[in-house]
Amino acid sequence: MSRVESRGLILAHFWVAFLAFVAAALLGLYQVSERSGLFPALESNHLYFQSVSTHGVLMGFVLTTFFAMGFGYYCAIESLKRPLWSPGLAWTGFWVALVGTVLAAVALLGGQASILYTFYPPLQASPLFYLGATLLVVGSWFWCLEMVMTMRAWKQEHPGEPVPLAMFGNAVNGTLWFVTSLGVALEVLFQLLPWSLGLKETVDVGLARTLFSWTLHAIVYFWLFPAYIALYTLVPRAAGGRLFSDEVARIALIMLLVFGVPIGFHHLYMDPFQAAGWKFLHMTGTFMVAVPSFLTAFTVTASLELAGRLRGGKGLFGWIAALPWTNPIVLAGILALLLLSVGGFGGLINASYSMNSLVHNTQWVTGHFHLIFAGTTVIMYFGIAYHVWPRLTGRALFSEKLARIQLWSWAIGMVVLTFPWHALGLQGQPRRISTTPYDTPLVETWQINEVLMIVGGIILFVSAVLLVVNLAASHATRDSGAGAESFAAPVQPLLRLPTVLNGVGFWFWVLVIYMVVSYGYPIGQFFVLDTHGAFPWSI
Repeated sequence: MSRVESRGLILAHFWVAFLAFVAAALLGLYQVSERSGLFPALESNHLYFQSVSTHGVLMGFVLTTFFAMGFGYYCAIESLKRPLWSPGLAWTGFWVALVGTVLAAVALLGGQASILYTFYPPLQASPLFYLGATLLVVGSWFWCLEMVMTMRAWKQEHPGEPVPLAMFGNAVNGTLWFVTSLGVALEVLFQLLPWSLGLKETVDVGLARTLFSWTLHAIVYFWLFPAYIALYTLVPRAAGGRLFSDEVARIALIMLLVFGVPIGFHHLYMDPFQAAGWKFLHMTGTFMVAVPSFLTAFTVTASLELAGRLRGGKGLFGWIAALPWTNPIVLAGILALLLLSVGGFGGLINASYSMNSLVHNTQWVTGHFHLIFAGTTVIMYFGIAYHVWPRLTGRALFSEKLARIQLWSWAIGMVVLTFPWHALGLQGQPRRISTTPYDTPLVETWQINEVLMIVGGIILFVSAVLLVVNLAASHATRDSGAGAESFAAPVQPLLRLPTVLNGVGFWFWVLVIYMVVSYGYPIGQFFVLDTHGAFPWSI
C-alpha cells in the first residue's frame, strides 16, 4: 500500500468518526433541552431514551473506535516509515466495523434499542443491534492484530532498536482493547444475542453486568490512549521542544494497560452480585490507574516547560506565555491537561467505596464522565485532526483561527455543561431519567443549573459543527506543503531499551494473570450458584 493509499484508509476512519460525532452532538443538545423541563413540547420518554442510547453508542463506541484505528494507522505508517503489515486486513476491519455501525444505527434510530450505552439487561434490544455491536468490535480486532504485527515486522527489520514511542503506544492500546472488548463480546454472543433471538428465555443479570464491567471502565483508557500518545509525541515538538522522558512515557502507557482493565467492579459498588472483598480489590486497582495519569501530566508539562523556555520564557511561569498558543494541537493539549486535572479529581471520588455511594446514581457521574471523555479525550482528537489533516489531504487547514475558536468554545462549553451536572449531583438529582417532575423546594434550586446545561449544550453543538466545516473545507484549499510527520524526540536520545519497555508480549501475560485473579472467581461463581440464565448450558 502506497502512502497515498494509506492516507485514504486513515481519512476513511476519521470521517466516519467525526460524522458520528456531530450527529451525537445534535442528540446531546436535544437531551439537555428535554431533560431540563423548560420545554414541555420536547418531553417524550420514548424519544429521550432513544436519543440517549444513540448518543452514547455514537460517542462511546463509534467515534472512539474509528478514531483510534485511524490514528493508529497514521502513527504506524509515519513513525515506522514502512507499509502496514496487511493493508487488506486493515480495510477488511474498516468495512466490518462500518457494517456493524450501520446495523446498530438502524436498530437505534428505529427505536428498537433504547437500552442506553451500557445496554444492561433486563432491558432488551433488537438482535440487529447486538449483531451490529458485535461486528463493530470484531472489526476493531483486525486493527488490534494490525498494530501488533506491524510493530513485530518492524522489529524484525530493526533488531535491537527502540520501537518509536508513537507505534509502541498504539501497539499497547491494541493489546488493551482486545482484552477489554472480550467482556462485552462474551456478554453479547453468549447471553444477549441468543436471548433477543428467543433461543433462551432469560439471562443472568448478575453475570451480564459482571461481563460488561470487564469492558465498562477499561474502555476509557482505550479512548484516552490516542490523546496520551499525541501529548507525548506530537505536542512537545509542535510547541518547539522535546519530550522530557521517553522511558517514563512508556512506563505510564504500560501501567494503563496492566491496571486499566481489571478494575470494573467500582461501577458495581451498589450491586449485590459481587462480594465486598472483590470490590475492594478493584477499588485498589482503580486508584493505581491515577499513577500513570500523574506521570503523564508531569511528563507533558515538563516537556511544555522546556519548549516555553527554549522560546524565551523567563521566570517561574513565563514559559507558559511563551508557548505557541496559536498552534491548534498545542492549544488542545493545554486545554486537555486542564480538564484532566478537574475530571481526574472527580474520578478519585467515584473510585472511593464510601464516597461513591453518595454520588453513584446522580448527575455527578454524568458530569465526571463527560468532563473526562468529551473534555480531555475528544478535545485532543480535535487537535490531532487539525495537525494531521494537511499531511493526509495535501491541503492546508482551511482556517487555524477557526480551529482555535472551535477548541476554546468546546472547552468552555464543556465546563458550562458539566459543572452544573456536578452541582446537581451533589444536590441529589438522579441520572438515567428523562424528566425531573418533582415539586419540592429543593427542585427549585436546580433551575439555574438546568439553564446553564442548555447553554453548554448549545455551545458544544456549534463547536462540533465548526470542526466538521473546517475539516471539510480543508479538502479544497491550497497545497499545504506539509512533509512527513516528525514526532517529538526525547531530551536524552534512546540508544537501547529493556525488552519489557520495547514490546507488549510480557505485559500481555501479566495482564492475563491479573484478569484471572480479579475476574476468575467473580465470573466462575455464576456457574456453580443457582442463578438464572448463566451460560453456556442454559442457551
